[in-house]
Amino acid sequence: VACTVFLGGCNFRCPFCHNSELFMGKPQKLMEDEEFFKFLKSRKGLLDGVCVSGGEPTLYPGLESLLRRIKTLGFAVKLDTNGSRPDVLKTLVEKGLVDHVAMDVKNGPRQYAETIGIPGVSLERIEESLRFLLSDAVSYELRTTVVEPLHEESTILEMGQWLASLVPGKQAKILYLQKFVDRDTVIFSGLSAPTEEKIARFQEVLTPFVESVRIRGE
Repeated sequence: VACTVFLGGCNFRCPFCHNSELFMGKPQKLMEDEEFFKFLKSRKGLLDGVCVSGGEPTLYPGLESLLRRIKTLGFAVKLDTNGSRPDVLKTLVEKGLVDHVAMDVKNGPRQYAETIGIPGVSLERIEESLRFLLSDAVSYELRTTVVEPLHEESTILEMGQWLASLVPGKQAKILYLQKFVDRDTVIFSGLSAPTEEKIARFQEVLTPFVESVRIRGE
């Protein structure tokens, strides 16, 4: 049982993002730090952990001290990240401040820039984060939000081949496929979820490249 804290700010502009208010302008602060920690203290024995999400939490200047305080209270920490800041990710793991990492893998390399809304993006840092996770330095999962028309069988195949090439002879342990769900916080129109048949086919396509491919929600 966990609670989730959302940190504002993101360096990606994914058109399917549910939390667009966290990167559009300056996000409104809904809770002061001390109020948050008062809440956590009142949930000791009831909660097992805290999921720190965003936005992109590795952009948050006080992230290390935030996680340290959470850990001091005895909670496990799960960190959601887009993998764009491998230096921060490595430091937090090496200092024992993160117990589990969930990293988004947005698409195959040729479609990555379009999928994250950043033309000309370099994937060097993304790949560095992926290689770090593949080293088993920390418990992790990879996840891909599947969106029409951004994902097709060819892009999913390319993504699987890319993941398998990062550390020769080493497959990612687990990747979750999760269907896009349209909400009023999604600022782009024309996006939809794939059919059940299509996402099942994507699972088949990825299976040779990842130890376990699961469809979230099943």
